[in-house]
Amino acid sequence: MTGYIIRRVLLIVPTAFLVVTLAFFAMHIVPGDAVLASIEEGTSLRPEQIAQMRESLGIDKPLLVQYGNWLRSALQGDFGKSLATGRPVTKQLFKAIPVSLELALLSQVIALAVAIPIGVISALRQDTFWDYVLRVFSIGMLAAPNFWLATLAIVLGAYWFFWAPPFGYVPIWQDPVVNMKQFLLPAAIMGLHGSATAMRMTRSAVLEVLRQDYIRTAHAKGLSPRRILMVHVLKNALIPVVTIWGVSIAYLLGGAIIIESIFALPGVGLSMLDAINSHDLTQLQANILFFGAAVVLVNLIVDLSYSLLDPRVRYN
Repeated sequence: MTGYIIRRVLLIVPTAFLVVTLAFFAMHIVPGDAVLASIEEGTSLRPEQIAQMRESLGIDKPLLVQYGNWLRSALQGDFGKSLATGRPVTKQLFKAIPVSLELALLSQVIALAVAIPIGVISALRQDTFWDYVLRVFSIGMLAAPNFWLATLAIVLGAYWFFWAPPFGYVPIWQDPVVNMKQFLLPAAIMGLHGSATAMRMTRSAVLEVLRQDYIRTAHAKGLSPRRILMVHVLKNALIPVVTIWGVSIAYLLGGAIIIESIFALPGVGLSMLDAINSHDLTQLQANILFFGAAVVLVNLIVDLSYSLLDPRVRYN
C-alpha cells in the first residue's frame, strides 16, 4: 500500500512539470502583445516607455530565460502582478479559489446525491417503466447545457414566481445563510447537469455487478437483499463512479466559467474570463496553472481511493 502511494505521488512530478510548462508557453503562442493590450485605449506612449514596461515585466528577455524566471517565481508562489489591475496575481487567485471550490464541491454533492440512488433504482428496475423514465431524465440532463438551464431558471423564476436568485458573493464564514442562498441555484444546476453521466455509469456498474457469481452465492447463502446491495453490490459498483467523480469535479472547477459569470460569483472561472477580455497574461497563466494542478490533485485522490474500494489494487 505504501509503495503504491509513493509511486502515485512520484508520478505527479513529471505531470506537474508538464502542466507548468504548458501554462507558460501556451500564453506566448497566442497572438498579440501583452504590453500593448494592457494600455488603455486612447493612451499614447513613447517607444521608450513601452520598452521600459517590457523590461519591468521581464518580457524583453529570451523566451527560455523568461520561462526560467517565471518557473522560479511560480515555485515560490509569486506569479507577478496583474497587467490589468496592477495587484499581485497570487492574492487575486487565492481570493477566487474558495468561491470555485465551494461551487464545485456543492454541485458534486448534489450530483452524487441524485446520480447514485437513481442509478441504483434504474438498475434494480431494469426495463420497467421507472427505468425508462429515469434514463430519459438522465439523457435530458446530459443534453441540456448548464448555461441554458441557468438562464431558464432565472427567467422562469422571475416570470412565474417574481423571484430572482441573490447575485454576488458573501463568504460562508460571514453569513452562512446568505452564502447558501447564493450558491444553491448554480450548484443545483451544475449538479443536475453533472449527475447524468454518473447516473448512467452507476446503472451500468450495478447491472454488471448483479450478474457476478459472488452475488448469486450471497443470495444462495440467504443474505438479505438490502445487505447484498449495500455491502457487495454498491462497493464494487462505485469504482467506475469514483473515476467519473474525479473527471467531473476537475471539469466543474474549470467548466464553471459561464455559471460564475451568470450568477456574478467571483471565482477562478470569472477571473479567467476577465483576464481573457483584458488580455491579462499573468493572471491567465496563474489560472491555467490552477486548473491543471486541480486536475492532477483530483486524479491522485481518485487513484488512492481505488486502493480503499478495491483490495486487488493493494495486493497488486
